[in-house]
Amino acid sequence: MAWRADSPASIREKPDADPDTLANLGPLRRLAGVWEGRKGVDVNPKADGPERRTFLERISLQPIDPQTNGPQLLYGLRYHVHIVATDEMGTFHDQVGYWLYEPATGLVMHTLTIPRGQTALARGQAEPDADKLSVRAERGGPGYGICSTDFLEQAFRTDSYQLDVTFHDDGSWSYVSDTVLQVRGRDEPFHHVDRNRLAKVAEPEPNPLLRILRDGAAKRAAHGVG
Repeated sequence: MAWRADSPASIREKPDADPDTLANLGPLRRLAGVWEGRKGVDVNPKADGPERRTFLERISLQPIDPQTNGPQLLYGLRYHVHIVATDEMGTFHDQVGYWLYEPATGLVMHTLTIPRGQTALARGQAEPDADKLSVRAERGGPGYGICSTDFLEQAFRTDSYQLDVTFHDDGSWSYVSDTVLQVRGRDEPFHHVDRNRLAKVAEPEPNPLLRILRDGAAKRAAHGVG
């Protein structure tokens, strides 16, 4: 069921949801699992010009139970990205969020939060068997957008974020992210670009509701609450 703007009562309707999230992820299905990439490249702004860094990356994307906003039915993956630069011991980048898909409309959403005081909600459209995904968020948007701390707004303002994903025939996938920054003291915007190709190292786990209904798992065990 797709959301309808022509009927106020429609916002109170509840759709019937299939408990099997993996079977309803559409174009996101090929993202599910645990992935690693060893040839990541990051180009970021420094005072004396762009800096190129290489990194190692691990991404876990696990199915969540179906979600509803009234009549809007979403299936999704909760993810965690952890990145280590090849020349450092500490964490280079850490990120959490969700990939969400609305089967009725083909809407794809990507949320991200990083522990430097920034979050974003990007959107795109995709067919269920799409070989590519593209999502975008812009600062100041009425619905989808970017929210940053006061410092980032003043010193490294993020004007837009775009993430392009390509699925490959060997089962791997790659991405290019382009974050457009307005850096204080510079006239021209800077394109902060990251890219990597990832291979699967583990399969996804079933979402909690499916484990309960299909596999007979106990409620607490399925949800990991004791």
